[in-house]
Amino acid sequence: MNGEFERRKEIVYNLICDKHYVPMKIKELAILLQVAKEDRPQLEQILEELQREGKIELSKRGKYRKMEKVLLTGLFIGNQRGFGFVEIEGREEDVFIPEEGVGPAIHHDTVEIEILPGRRGKRAEGIVRKVLSHEIREIVGTFEKCKNYGFVIPDNRKLTKDIFIPIERSRGAMNGHKVLVELTSYGTVSKKPEGKVIKIIGHINDPGADILSVVYGNDLPLEFSERVLNQAERTAQQVSEADMLGRLDLREEQIVTIDGEDAKDLDDGISLTRDEQSDIWHLGVHIADVSNYVQENSALDREALKRGTSVYLVDRVIPMLPHALSNGICSLNQGQDRLALSCLMDIDGKGNVISHQIAETVIRVDRRMTYTSVKKILTDRDEEEIREYEELVPLFERMETLAGILREKRRKRGSIDFDFPESKILLDSNGKPVEIKPYDRNVATKIIEDFMLLANETVAQDYYWQELPFVYRTHDTPDPEKIQQLSAFISNFGYGIKNAKSEIHPKELQKLLARIEDSPEESLISRLTLRSMKQARYTVDCTGHFGLAAKYYCHFTSPIRRYPDLQIHRIIKDNLRGRMNPDRISHYESILPQVADQSSKLERRADEAEREVDKMKKVEYMQSRIGQVFEGVVSGMNSYGFYVELPNTIEGMVHVSNLYDDRYYYNEETYEMYGVDTGRVFRMGQRVKVRVLDADKEMRTIDFCICKDEESSGS
Repeated sequence: MNGEFERRKEIVYNLICDKHYVPMKIKELAILLQVAKEDRPQLEQILEELQREGKIELSKRGKYRKMEKVLLTGLFIGNQRGFGFVEIEGREEDVFIPEEGVGPAIHHDTVEIEILPGRRGKRAEGIVRKVLSHEIREIVGTFEKCKNYGFVIPDNRKLTKDIFIPIERSRGAMNGHKVLVELTSYGTVSKKPEGKVIKIIGHINDPGADILSVVYGNDLPLEFSERVLNQAERTAQQVSEADMLGRLDLREEQIVTIDGEDAKDLDDGISLTRDEQSDIWHLGVHIADVSNYVQENSALDREALKRGTSVYLVDRVIPMLPHALSNGICSLNQGQDRLALSCLMDIDGKGNVISHQIAETVIRVDRRMTYTSVKKILTDRDEEEIREYEELVPLFERMETLAGILREKRRKRGSIDFDFPESKILLDSNGKPVEIKPYDRNVATKIIEDFMLLANETVAQDYYWQELPFVYRTHDTPDPEKIQQLSAFISNFGYGIKNAKSEIHPKELQKLLARIEDSPEESLISRLTLRSMKQARYTVDCTGHFGLAAKYYCHFTSPIRRYPDLQIHRIIKDNLRGRMNPDRISHYESILPQVADQSSKLERRADEAEREVDKMKKVEYMQSRIGQVFEGVVSGMNSYGFYVELPNTIEGMVHVSNLYDDRYYYNEETYEMYGVDTGRVFRMGQRVKVRVLDADKEMRTIDFCICKDEESSGS
């Protein structure tokens, strides 16, 4: 019966595909095919199935015709469960690719796909028809040795196929070695990709091998070339009289740096005085003049552009510039003469910048301060610390007052402040995590943040009105559709967003975050609000920064660790020195779009690596705590289960299969998991007690189960 049905389906499809076929209604098809009246339901079934398969379509006039192929090109994003998605430029939603439609595509291939109409669900589905290019050339994974060959299991779970390694191309790798593999063949649907080992990173149990695997896996450049290092070493170690010529001398100003205890690349100093009579603040933000030592298109500059940013991992920093520069002549070290680019601002009592000057300067930092010390002075009123820095205490008190004024001004205009706690992960000498805790922003970190934001805005506004080529930091307004979805969701909790259907003002989201503060659903709604917003990026057009509610914004304050800052320092200096002629303007106009685009991409790469290492170390921390009980908060939910976040920022999942007391179902509209028989409900923000079931470092997953009430929690 089934064979006969398929044969008839083929006859119908061949007829509709015939070049002489004219679109027909079902009645006309039945007459042409001489289908008996009692067989009409089967013809209907055949036509429905051909539609579902995307082979034919029904016109508005009810006539059947061959489906025209819709071919699109995009970036394939793999998933460890076998399916994937294709990101298409200009298209808001990705196209879902079911496992059977992936074909030979691997993660980050550029592919041509065919859209399959008539699929279930809201999201468009497609099938990969052709792989146009491969982005991934090298992968990191764990080597497994067989008798006459080996294979590598990729660390990146979005790469779902093992890599075959001929034994003569294994470099002697043994079981459990972390290796870097160069792909020599990408395989086919039926044949695995093939590669050769180009580096043995270390054994899976070697200290540091796990983090190195992430470094190589994200293609982060670890070492500097001899040429780059030599160029950095040849840089002067002291500021000479010739260097200072023509610069504004601010060495008599009281200037401090405030950074973390372990920071070595100090690129921003602060000076602050106040005219009591006129109530005018004189704020100086002094930034290391890195562009004086990194000349455009030098080996150092090309390397910095290739790296884009410094990367901060838990056990190391991968710097944008060699340490000889970043920790030496470019670092605003205490008591040393240093070249700077200073933004000197006069600010009134309401926080408005009433005048400013951007100048090449020479400075000398009086004291290298830490966030902890300044917090002890201002918040803890620690007597010993106050005695130690007695002559600077009035400066810190002025800073606290002005920062508060600036913060309030930003709040009034609608600036959004997402205060998610970052993780502070402490490792022992073997790279094992021994403590994980939230890294709280304190009074000192906020002061520096407030002053840097103001300098970045002031510089961006200055250069916008000069109409010179520049690199801005932009954050576009969210898509109205995403805000409407957020609005519909939060209505379940009794919240609303004003003007959700039109272009939203950041103040509305700021008000929402203020209303949910300290509520059980705060974490969930904050995260969903963040997800509804676009990603900040570097652009040559000044379209404003939505999150900061700022019309003008750039990154000016960290040229040691961010390339866009270094780039705009060059533009500023060319302008200050009267060199911004038509040729220079044309030069910048030609190079800046690529600089902005590349810097955005490299920033995302660094963020992904930092997140991956943090996640890996959190899982490793929990591996030694399996069976222990903790208290946490339900922080996320989907049809597979719900996430629980512990006070130390570690997050794990309670899978539905580990909810033993009932059959649980997920309500997508209310973000609730409810038990059919018991009526028990798990909601966002709910406090729960969980036991650690498993922690898988390779998969980066932590599994929890809900505890019985009598189980006591550990720490």
